Amino acid sequence: MSKASQLAAHPDISPEMVKEIDNIIESHKNTPGPVIPVLRLCQDVVGYLPVEVIDYIGHELNIPPSDVYGVATFYALFSLTPKGRHKIRACLGTACYVKGIKEVLGRIRKEFEIEEGGTTGDRRFSLEAVRCLGACGLAPVMVVDQDTYGGMKPDQVSEILAKYE
Repeated sequence: MSKASQLAAHPDISPEMVKEIDNIIESHKNTPGPVIPVLRLCQDVVGYLPVEVIDYIGHELNIPPSDVYGVATFYALFSLTPKGRHKIRACLGTACYVKGIKEVLGRIRKEFEIEEGGTTGDRRFSLEAVRCLGACGLAPVMVVDQDTYGGMKPDQVSEILAKYE
């Protein structure tokens, strides 16, 4: 089985995505330092970087896949696991922690069966706990995509997240 057909066999990768990945690789093949831009653009296409994509990039750029994997795992920009359509970020800074973000996170975990750093089974949400969102005056704070919610209480979680399909 060829590398392209192995890639196309991945459940998250359509034939159209394979063509787009091929175009990205081809347009960067003869440029210096192509790995980071190719990884970034391929992640934009698939939504994350499955190992099969990393192997394919390495093969097509004639770079050891382990080197490509090393770059993909070094930078926080890249994700090797699927992400949700919506990103929930909860602040764990001192002000938010003291004012109850822990209880808000507990409600999100329980209601959506998701852990910090994880994604819901339906890929609706990814949950990220961050050290500071720079909105201490609104503590406790949760951000969904680009929308900021201050003064969060656990009983507000369901109503707020219901807006995001």
